[in-house]
Amino acid sequence: MNALTLWKASTLTLAGALAFTLWNPVKEAEAEPQPHMKAALASLVAAHDQLDKASSDKGGHRVAAKKLTASAIEEVKKGIAHDEKKSTDGVDAEPTE
Repeated sequence: MNALTLWKASTLTLAGALAFTLWNPVKEAEAEPQPHMKAALASLVAAHDQLDKASSDKGGHRVAAKKLTASAIEEVKKGIAHDEKKSTDGVDAEPTE
C-alpha cells in the first residue's frame, strides 16, 4: 500500500465510525449501569450480615438497626428495578431524587 491509499483507508474508517456514532446514539437510560446504587446495595447487605454476627447485648439497637437495614435494602432494590423499568419504557412515574 502506498501512503495515499493508506491515508484514504484510514480517513474512510474514521468517517464510518463517526457516522455510526452520530446515527446510533446511546440512549441516556441505557448508559446508566447504576454503579452507586449497586455499591450501596452491597454495602447494606454487608452491614446487615455484620449486624447478624454482632453480639445481642445492645439494648435492642442491633435489632432495630437490622430492621432498618433490611428496609433500606428493599428500597434500594426497588430503586434499581424502577430505573431499569424506566430504561425499557422511557417513563419516569415519580420525581427524580
